[in-house]
Amino acid sequence: MDYLPVFLDVRGRDALVVGGGKVALRKAELLVQAGALPRVVAPAIQPALVELAERHGGSCDAVPFAPAHLAGAALVIVATGVPEVDATVHREAGARGVPVNVADRPELCTFILPAVVDRSPVIVAFSTGGRVPVLARSLRARLEAMLPAGLGRLADFLGARRGWLRERVPDPGLRLRAWERLLEGAVAERVLAGDEAGAERLLQEEVAALDGAPRGEVFLVGAGPGDPDLLSFRALRLMQQADVVFYDRLVSAPVLALVRREAERVYVGKRRGEHAVAQPDINELLAEHARRGRRVLRLKGGDPFIFGRGGEEIEHLAEAGIPFQVVPGITAASGCAAYAGIPLTHRDHAQSVRFVTGHLKDGSIDLDWPELARPQQTVVFYMGLVGLPVICERLIAHGMAESTPVALVQQGTTPAQRVLVSTLGAMPERLRAAQFHAPTLAIVGTVVSLHERLSWFRPAAET
Repeated sequence: MDYLPVFLDVRGRDALVVGGGKVALRKAELLVQAGALPRVVAPAIQPALVELAERHGGSCDAVPFAPAHLAGAALVIVATGVPEVDATVHREAGARGVPVNVADRPELCTFILPAVVDRSPVIVAFSTGGRVPVLARSLRARLEAMLPAGLGRLADFLGARRGWLRERVPDPGLRLRAWERLLEGAVAERVLAGDEAGAERLLQEEVAALDGAPRGEVFLVGAGPGDPDLLSFRALRLMQQADVVFYDRLVSAPVLALVRREAERVYVGKRRGEHAVAQPDINELLAEHARRGRRVLRLKGGDPFIFGRGGEEIEHLAEAGIPFQVVPGITAASGCAAYAGIPLTHRDHAQSVRFVTGHLKDGSIDLDWPELARPQQTVVFYMGLVGLPVICERLIAHGMAESTPVALVQQGTTPAQRVLVSTLGAMPERLRAAQFHAPTLAIVGTVVSLHERLSWFRPAAET
């Protein structure tokens, strides 16, 4: 190692900042985040730096640096941009044993200020030894996306119960097993979600059941419309914890590939007139695997609560006493419309939006046509491809103009996306020649007229 990684406690201690410009301000901000008292020395000090130092118990001295300024300093940061001053501070600090960091001068540094991911009390730091700071920042950005925002809250929650767990579980091996279950299971997820009361209840149950079978849980996760980049951080985290995943037909292959490699995969998809597994059987499968102590991932295309039958599944789990979590996903209407350049609402076109299923439970499409045909709104039809000619006919019959724009979006947000734009009057004929297939979403309303002007996502497959 070029440097010894050290986390230094500077709370309530003087930290000398030599420099009064923007770089010095950034360094001082980092110091006050760690609880240090910044003492700023420079011939000219910008007002924002003066205000920061005084607000956090520090001070400013608008004079050139002198060796006496090092007295009592826990460390010194130099941000002057003047080579002679940089060298002087480095030399004088070294003579007094005061750690020194000179901005953009690694050869004059006895310590490095790394790129930091702050989830206090969890802190992660990256350094390239001052050689390529932008690489350290890039690594930090990647880790920011991976670490939950509530990680510090989880550390506080579990840390506060460390002594309790040691007394309750004196055996070191069993205690390690308990920590693993707490960190990888429902307790941690509840804390990360902000439900500490629920986490406390589950913690008691987990520890009481250490000698028995592990406790199972179901994760009901929305996989979005297809693009894996649209998954939430929480969805990705739970996908990496699953022991078994039950996935439907609308979950794209790139999304499914992000599930933990060791997880068992079970297809339970449905299409019109063809169900791999009946819904009541899916409900019971989820409960059965959770009873066996498994972490069960129910992965559903779009959002599980928008025409995804997620409500039916968690009703069954609740009745069976099975713990579950629900993670929303970007629903197809939102994702497909955005990728097609069609705003679902727009001040000049639509002040409301309706999400409607294209066929009902009995296979009919007997909808509230007068309401759907009202002006100044957008109507999005899920699962409406087969019945689209009837949908167009009924909307026209109830007063919607034949010239009203309609868009079909097939496999939206994926490289296979296709968009077909027409009108209510012409779409049935266009559809016969276009050979669209499910999953396809229909968007009806004058907002569709903005497609050509606002579309930004144009894969090769788009019509």
